[in-house]
Amino acid sequence: MKFLYAWIAGCAILFLSGCQSSLMTRASSPALAAASNEGATVVFLRPSSLGGAIQASVFDVTDGKTSFGGIVSTDTQVRMQLPAGEHLLMVQAENADFMNATLAPGKTYYVLVSPRIGVWKARFSLLPIHNDAAAKYSLKSEHFADWQKQCQLVEKSAAADAWYQAHQGAIESKRVDYMKKWDVMDAAHKAELTLHAEDGI
Repeated sequence: MKFLYAWIAGCAILFLSGCQSSLMTRASSPALAAASNEGATVVFLRPSSLGGAIQASVFDVTDGKTSFGGIVSTDTQVRMQLPAGEHLLMVQAENADFMNATLAPGKTYYVLVSPRIGVWKARFSLLPIHNDAAAKYSLKSEHFADWQKQCQLVEKSAAADAWYQAHQGAIESKRVDYMKKWDVMDAAHKAELTLHAEDGI
């Protein structure tokens, strides 16, 4: 029984601790590059230490075409350069979850990678950070300023792209499976999971 309690305690510590992916490297410049006039930048922030031992991978899956953005560990941020227009973004771990985004050219957008307790390990959601002081997650809040300072900017290494290629089949299978849930989600809930063009800065 003591061994069982020790094992549970050990798992809890691992679940709550931070752990950065060796597949990502510190960005060459700590500052975000300006978005191009034709495209936009999406930045995924993960400030929470909940489920810190579990990595979350982020993607653009617009029109069923998957583009790998990177792996977002605790206290890191990952950027994706994307064409302006309508996009569907995805995060995967134990689950897959989605978020709509309308991106304006030359703008930078921010997304919160939010962990929650899953069946065997952490699950994740993508939450839009709005350019509205009244929003639950706002670019104008003190929390957002703290998240930017807390989260180190990282970028993919060649090993990260190799990891994606090795796991692409499983990633696509999970995307297709969880898209069934997204497709039947009510419009009001989807509206809460949407970045708008005016949310860019």
